[in-house]
Amino acid sequence: MDLITRLQHERKGKMRSIYYITQVQMAYNSNKIEGSRLSEEQTRSLFDTGQITAEKESETIKADDIFEAINHFRAFDYILDTVNEPISISQLKQLHAILKKGTSDEDNPITPIGDFKILPNVIGTIHEVQTTAPENVVPELNTLIHNYESLDVKNLEAIADFHVAFETIHPFADGNGRIGRLIIFKECLRHNVIPFILNEKYRSFYYEGLNEYRKGSKIRLLDTFSASQDNYRDFLRRMQFEI
Repeated sequence: MDLITRLQHERKGKMRSIYYITQVQMAYNSNKIEGSRLSEEQTRSLFDTGQITAEKESETIKADDIFEAINHFRAFDYILDTVNEPISISQLKQLHAILKKGTSDEDNPITPIGDFKILPNVIGTIHEVQTTAPENVVPELNTLIHNYESLDVKNLEAIADFHVAFETIHPFADGNGRIGRLIIFKECLRHNVIPFILNEKYRSFYYEGLNEYRKGSKIRLLDTFSASQDNYRDFLRRMQFEI
């Protein structure tokens, strides 16, 4: 049984499986990188029961954090359902619609759900990175997807190349990082590359790696991804699955 089949098979139950742990860990870490205040235990509780409890008496829990954690579980299931499909604009839009459903963005006309940005955006605050203008998002994404899908070999570096380019286009008003990391996992599965979960503790290395990658130095980001692969490989071995 390969990893794709194992993950799809284990969706049927809530046992402490590869699927279960990957779901919780990926939702927790990817949302945490983007500023979610939910703890790992709260994320697990949402996956197990659909309920959440404040861990401190004074704790304030944002509704968006809850919705985006639950939505991330569904988005991960979506990438399992479409794992062998080529990347497409419709797939990216569907991921965004799943991830942002029910959030405050849904009622905001300048943050379209399931569609691309209508206003310019930037990456970062101290060292701002200019992103693609809204009117150029579709042609640039089409070119990026075409060039990627035309590659004969899609290894970790090719997937990283796509990720950096996607994040630099920054096609959505919000959610680009989480969608980009879901696509990384999907593409690793699709092309028999060790998938990985980017731990939120690697956040600074990840962001620095993205910035350096754009300037031509790939080492930091690829090292961060490779270390994350090692962690996931070790996890699989603990779960008695060899890859």
